[in-house]
Amino acid sequence: MDKKPIPPQRIAIATHPQLSAAETLAQKISEFLALEPVKVTCAPLVDPDLQRQIQEGKFDMLIALGGDGTMLRAGGMTAASRVPVLGINAGRFGFLTAVHANEWQPTIQRIMKGDYWLEDRMMLHAEHFRGEEKLGAWEVVNECTIGRGKMVRPVRLITEVDHHFLTTYVADAVIVSTPTGSTAYALAAGGPILPPELRNILIVPVAPHLSVDRAIVLHEGSWVRVTVRTDHEASLTVDGQPSVEMQDGDQVRVSAGQHVVQFVRLQSADYFYRNLTSRMNQNPTAGER
Repeated sequence: MDKKPIPPQRIAIATHPQLSAAETLAQKISEFLALEPVKVTCAPLVDPDLQRQIQEGKFDMLIALGGDGTMLRAGGMTAASRVPVLGINAGRFGFLTAVHANEWQPTIQRIMKGDYWLEDRMMLHAEHFRGEEKLGAWEVVNECTIGRGKMVRPVRLITEVDHHFLTTYVADAVIVSTPTGSTAYALAAGGPILPPELRNILIVPVAPHLSVDRAIVLHEGSWVRVTVRTDHEASLTVDGQPSVEMQDGDQVRVSAGQHVVQFVRLQSADYFYRNLTSRMNQNPTAGER
């Protein structure tokens, strides 16, 4: 934990654009904060003007209302300007959010007293190349996934670490993840759970066929290059966003990012281990039809 934070004076409240519960909660929080000496801006997370103000560092804190997807979007958006993110779960699953929706009022009261701490989370920097042309670049909170497209056929994924050949996966995909992402897709694919304060890069294959099937944990100073070899559709997906089409010979290069995401925390520093089992045993999506 760093030094004790001060109460924020400029707060943005960002909502998941398709969750009516998030909009209702945002209104309640805005009305509550109207009694405090604080400037409040409320908008959907996808609002271009809100995004511009975040990137310009116009806020001391962003309150993200939604689930883990909202937290990923908010984290990627705020990292460069080092705007801390408080996640209030108005969605279905909140591994990254700090509090439940019904706890918002005491949470905001503590925030306005400066009774919280900031947790730094490592990010990755990913780049997509076709030959020498860079087609895209991303700051990654959870993971980037390189693998097959809609056709249910594996792809060959030539994987290198620090200029050295590691292996060729014949698999549905390879996940390159942060410690934050170790509790997301990487966990579902059989990877280890890494404490969030670590600064490591995690490689996890998805459904490998006669290939190395163990996850590999790398030092943060390492970098990964994955070259796609396929005669059918392949794709790159970053933090669950819409996939990018990849062609035979395309490469994805991944290394530790320059920025960190700052999450606002109110629990004690050992919260991760206490919350882990309860989150995994109460997955709200498990009972859906």
